[in-house]
Amino acid sequence: MIKKLCIIGVGLIGGSLALALRRAGYCEEIIGAGRNAERLQIAQDLGVIDSFNTDMAAAVSDADMVFVAVPMGAMAAVFKAIDAHLKPTAIVTDGGSAKVRVIEDAKEFLKRCYSQFVPAHPIAGTEQSGVEAAFAELYQDRRVIITPSDESAQASAAVIAMWQAAGAEVESMPAAEHDEILAGTSHLPHLLAYGLVNCLFESNNSESYFRYAAGGFRDFTRIASSDPVMWRDICLANKTALLTSLSRYQSELDRIKDALNKEDADQLLCYFQSAKMSRDKFNF
Repeated sequence: MIKKLCIIGVGLIGGSLALALRRAGYCEEIIGAGRNAERLQIAQDLGVIDSFNTDMAAAVSDADMVFVAVPMGAMAAVFKAIDAHLKPTAIVTDGGSAKVRVIEDAKEFLKRCYSQFVPAHPIAGTEQSGVEAAFAELYQDRRVIITPSDESAQASAAVIAMWQAAGAEVESMPAAEHDEILAGTSHLPHLLAYGLVNCLFESNNSESYFRYAAGGFRDFTRIASSDPVMWRDICLANKTALLTSLSRYQSELDRIKDALNKEDADQLLCYFQSAKMSRDKFNF
């Protein structure tokens, strides 16, 4: 049970956590924090938070748990702004998609309470953004990964319990391994979706491309409607792992291109069969 939870960044991710914990009766009070009072007022009007403050230092001053759900590029500034104002027993966690960078920022700017910082990443979301898109079921039966650094066992246990109360399954892994996996399974697909949309839109026949787009195109490019600022920051924060994934994917494209140039039907068939078998094996 959390007596007072402060959520910095009350959008889809932060707002959905608030709603899930409300439904579970796991928080006595939830305060929202951020720079935009109008957006925070909407969150309060929707019943996502109880109150809000645009002064992050004041918002966290008596919070027992602080969840930072801002774009990756803003993490360091948030840590710096709240560090001196956290009470000694406060636990800080985050929802950032690139854990190595978050941990580096926390070590530099969350100096007083770094031992109470638990890096985490909920593997959930939609292409929508903003608190209006938040819903209590977002984390139900979804994975949340924590990437232990130097935090206390008590702080980790508290964060794990919070996510479990929201309906999530919590797993642990090293930060570098997390970033490598997410580069391939999340960050790269978003880049490809953005790239395909831009490729067709900038063509001479873009109107026809989009007019006659079928379900496969819509499914594949749905995530290109995601928040551009958030994904800019994620890509830059996880640059090294993402560039490695891009290079590997480019090699796969080169194999397909080679088979097409040679009109090698057997090579194409084997390639597609291998991919289908791999995809079907995991049945997700």
